[in-house]
Amino acid sequence: MRAAAKGVLVSGQLYAQQPYGMLLRMTSTNCNTGDELDAIFKQKKALRTQVRKTLKAIDPSLRSQQDKAIQDIIVGAPWFKSSRGLCAYISCSALREVDTSKLLSHILQPPPAGDKKLYVPRVEDKNSHMRMLNISRIDDLVANSMNILEPTPVDADGNARQDVLQANDPVDIMLLPGLAFDKSGRRLGRGGGYYDTFLKNYRDLAETRNWTQPLLVALSYSQQILDDGVIPVTSTDIPVDALVSPEGVIPISSAAFDRMDL
Repeated sequence: MRAAAKGVLVSGQLYAQQPYGMLLRMTSTNCNTGDELDAIFKQKKALRTQVRKTLKAIDPSLRSQQDKAIQDIIVGAPWFKSSRGLCAYISCSALREVDTSKLLSHILQPPPAGDKKLYVPRVEDKNSHMRMLNISRIDDLVANSMNILEPTPVDADGNARQDVLQANDPVDIMLLPGLAFDKSGRRLGRGGGYYDTFLKNYRDLAETRNWTQPLLVALSYSQQILDDGVIPVTSTDIPVDALVSPEGVIPISSAAFDRMDL
């Protein structure tokens, strides 16, 4: 095996470099052994700690500038304008996620300006079970036990909200959060497995119904984009199709190049 480098410089900080040649080899297989998984989970945990420190150190004014730039890019993009169904996360400032408030307000405009159907996440339990439920206005959201906004399971009329996994029509785009990303599509989440589980379930549904798979688009501060190979992955980690940072759209998959018309 190739000897590991002493470190890698990411956004001005030095990260411990692990034997990522091994990780690259493992991600090409369909499963990982217990020892391999344990090593990867430890590496992910260490990397999450480093990224959280980096995010905490971002000046609030710079964060606001990046939030605005990212959302302006998406709102002005043809691939976003032409979309009809979307899944999007509700940003949480305490988690230092890229803000989505402007995006949500834009999507939820009343007709004729608003012509999109929006699904947002609701965490159901601690076993990686998350649903994406349809909302039509910001008031449909309430704070959960962790003070994170999410949709109520029923609307104001007492009707169950539509679950995207039970919808008759596909979604075109999924706007995703994360702690870190790279330009090969790797995504480092927060460790709960909620998004990977949901994305797999939706991907299976789309295949069953012969739907075009949605574009998985991650929103990322500049400081969250790491060098390729730094993020360890397992066979269950689902890559993103594109990143949107303050510098612009970074297409990754062939689907992104084809459908984003960049």
